[in-house]
Amino acid sequence: MKTLIRADSSGSIGVGHIMRDIVLAQRLEGEIAFACIPLEGNIINQIPYPVHTLMSNDPYELIELIRMNRYERLVFDHYGIDRNFEKKVKDATGIEIMVLDDTYEKHHCDILLNHNISAKPQKYNSLVPEGCTLLCGKEHTLIRPEFIQEKSVVREKKYDLFIAMGGADTANKILEILPSTENLSVAVITTTANFHLPQLQTYAQTHPHVHLFINTSDVARIMNESKEAILTPSGIVHEALFMGLPFKAIQTARNQDDMVEYLKTNGYTVLESIR
Repeated sequence: MKTLIRADSSGSIGVGHIMRDIVLAQRLEGEIAFACIPLEGNIINQIPYPVHTLMSNDPYELIELIRMNRYERLVFDHYGIDRNFEKKVKDATGIEIMVLDDTYEKHHCDILLNHNISAKPQKYNSLVPEGCTLLCGKEHTLIRPEFIQEKSVVREKKYDLFIAMGGADTANKILEILPSTENLSVAVITTTANFHLPQLQTYAQTHPHVHLFINTSDVARIMNESKEAILTPSGIVHEALFMGLPFKAIQTARNQDDMVEYLKTNGYTVLESIR
């Protein structure tokens, strides 16, 4: 089956959608391609599949792309695409539509995936068409292969603290946390999508206890070398739980509400967003 994945990344929306879509792509059979708008701060060059560049988030541009390339399955992972958009594409092409959702929105799709451990399939009863296949919860969580490989490796704990506040870090959370870590060895994970990267690099240059990792492919290893973590309550929490890494979460966006509720209910520490 030929599959097209529609997702974006940028300095403002972050890189999480693309990262989890790459994991999903590895699980799908057949030919895979992505369709992305080249927004500022994107990580398109890190996608290990062919990428179609879109000029806009217009359904008719996407419909033409699907027809020209005869795609059979379309995966939407995008907060800027709603049920009406999905229906236009479905009606025009008849393509099988799979949607990744974590905020319980209405969708016009054949398959819905909410890979969060907090996902509740019953919440979708009135939100998706009758007959839609629901893939929700822990058994469908998208864990990157490197974490599965790293899980069995025993490593020295080189870092007292692992900090990852999302690829965008638009509120500059990392720099607000770091002044309180002077007596700790700190691993900071970020990406070139972070608009505050130059300030973060300057800080790391003058504070030798801070080890900055940018666009690293070694997140699993670094996490395995850390004693505890500060994270956003997002996809990276799944990886920390999988690795058995103790953590505190700081909420930075409303789309994390469901995960926040789950973590609090299960005894994990969740802090309000730093202002």
